[in-house]
Amino acid sequence: MARFPAVSRRSAGSAPMSADDENRFRPRPGRIRSDAPGRATKSFFTKVRKIARQHGAGPSGGSARVKGFGSGASVRGKAGANPSRGVKRGRGAAFVRSRTLGGRGWSHRQPGARRVIVKSRSVRAAGKNGRAAAHLRYIQRDGTSRDGERGQLYSATEDRADSDAFLDRGADDRHQFRFIVSPEDGADLGDLTGFTRDLMSQVEKDLGTKLDWVAVNHFNTGHPHVHVIVNGRDELGEDLVINGDYIAHGVRERASELATLELGPITEIEQQRKFRIEIDQDRFTRIDRAMITEAGDGLLDLRHQPADPRGVSDRADRLGRLGKLERMGLVTEHAPGRWELSDRLEPTLRDLGERGDIIRTMQKALRTEGHDRDPVSFQIHDRAPATPIVGRVIDKHLTDELGENLTLIVDGVDGRTHHVADVDPARMEDARIGSLVEIGPAEVGRRPADRTITGMVEDGIYRPSRHLERARFDGRVPGGDYQSFVDAHVRRLEALRRAGIVERIDADHWRLPEDFESRAAAHDASRNRQLNIRVLSTFDLERQTTADGATWLDRRLVGRGPSELASAGFGREVQQAMDRRSDRLIEQGDATRQADGRVFYRRNLLATLEQRDVVRAGADLAGSRAVPFRAAGDGETVQGKFTQTVKLSSGKFALVENAQEFTLVPWRPVIEDRLGREVMGVVQGGSVSWQLGRKRGLGI
Repeated sequence: MARFPAVSRRSAGSAPMSADDENRFRPRPGRIRSDAPGRATKSFFTKVRKIARQHGAGPSGGSARVKGFGSGASVRGKAGANPSRGVKRGRGAAFVRSRTLGGRGWSHRQPGARRVIVKSRSVRAAGKNGRAAAHLRYIQRDGTSRDGERGQLYSATEDRADSDAFLDRGADDRHQFRFIVSPEDGADLGDLTGFTRDLMSQVEKDLGTKLDWVAVNHFNTGHPHVHVIVNGRDELGEDLVINGDYIAHGVRERASELATLELGPITEIEQQRKFRIEIDQDRFTRIDRAMITEAGDGLLDLRHQPADPRGVSDRADRLGRLGKLERMGLVTEHAPGRWELSDRLEPTLRDLGERGDIIRTMQKALRTEGHDRDPVSFQIHDRAPATPIVGRVIDKHLTDELGENLTLIVDGVDGRTHHVADVDPARMEDARIGSLVEIGPAEVGRRPADRTITGMVEDGIYRPSRHLERARFDGRVPGGDYQSFVDAHVRRLEALRRAGIVERIDADHWRLPEDFESRAAAHDASRNRQLNIRVLSTFDLERQTTADGATWLDRRLVGRGPSELASAGFGREVQQAMDRRSDRLIEQGDATRQADGRVFYRRNLLATLEQRDVVRAGADLAGSRAVPFRAAGDGETVQGKFTQTVKLSSGKFALVENAQEFTLVPWRPVIEDRLGREVMGVVQGGSVSWQLGRKRGLGI
């Protein structure tokens, strides 16, 4: 029965009511409320709006995008682009879990719980530019499964998940979640796939929604681990917004619970054994973290005190670790039992651990190739190398396994093994294991904009208004947008002003130094961390020795390559391959050996071999095309549709086809975005001068 709380009556302590007052009593009903004390009943329209939001309809009535995880079907519409408007799932699970731990929060593990390391990352617009596809390719690369084969993608219900369907479902998602789950005792788990499915099922319960996820198990390191990719929509089609505390701690705690349930609580003996293994490690360990936490002011007191047996054991482990750190110069014992921890302790140990991981990765890659090198010959590059590296790719993997950038391990002709991180995968699309590459600093020269600005300087002053007048008078700005043209130069000056190279007097006056161009170029060079990567050959050395075309070995033989070859390692392998290639060319009649052992090669050897390679490839392709093949001669104009690229031992070629014939011409990056479109160019000296976006008869 509804109550009527707003009733007119006298307050306590007032004069008593008369009978006449009692007869004049009039109730004043307020808003109808629920029977629960102090709780208002929601209106009908409030309930309708709530249900509409739950089913994806925005306040404007637009339908939300609803996805069927299995089929990939979707209905597109507005879907809560602002994360603050979405439900931060996992918040309730974090609260319940923190209560079960006595209010200590996620970071305190229950006694006996198995340790699991979880790394996470949220990638915005992962479906754009092929980033999600590249990440899936690399986590499924060869050598990651238990038997050394290609990693297998699976989902909650499929042992062989369809990666293309998964990518299609997440193509328009605002973000994508990536997790790496690594149980410390993962090698003892009998079924890592079952463990992952149980974990994701529990995560779905905590978040209150079904998730669209796939995973790959990796056994290529000392600790088996799982890569889990989650699309960024919940089962209602809304943006999946997960509470930050749950991402940081909740997934790890759930994984720890499952590992403990599978293997049983960790025993005291197991725990002590693991700690003792860490005593002599050249990396940052749990013992180090505990000592840093205890030594708030940098001083650690380990003087003997009566304690329980476990405390005595912990003290012994710490003293053993401190002895190791003292030899490394990272701690100092000022008095018996009183230690000072260096500020460099954690960063130094983390750097050592990272370097150790890199060295182990490089050694493993070399052993896979059948080599074993001294780590002294290893060279780790934190940025673009000053001297170009030429060598063979022996490993290619993700730098950060949650991202897309690659790390290359290159066996160099200089006898060293090089580790180069953070390589843009777009630069390595043509390179495979065994390919020959050249890696060096990106070429940085003087910008045309800087030269233009210098040409407009009068008495050390650049004036945008004067530049605008000159541009309009000359009339050479593409599209006639003169103001935007000048604004671009002003933005360049603004960037150089922040670097302290130029001075802004006012909006129309900039003071430039006399050596403006050289200082601007030096500034660009200092900021440049990009790599200049060139794929020299997609053919390995063995295939090059017997190839028909003009190979990288042939260019070295005729003196068109770096001459420095080490007498050991890959340098020696290259020299041996060059000797075998020379014998092959002699057999073909393309070279002759003199009595003194010297080898003379035929005139225009590279052009001859390349033409031979192109004619053979064209004849092979002609069998599957409707028009015949014709080799283009020097000085000829090539015109038609650029339909595909062809990789030969002589390099990468573009197939250009018209109604009468098709031909193969050297590929250049400038036509990469012209695939499937009409192109025109002139063959000149073994290359092509492409005339893109210009009228016939005009060159570039």
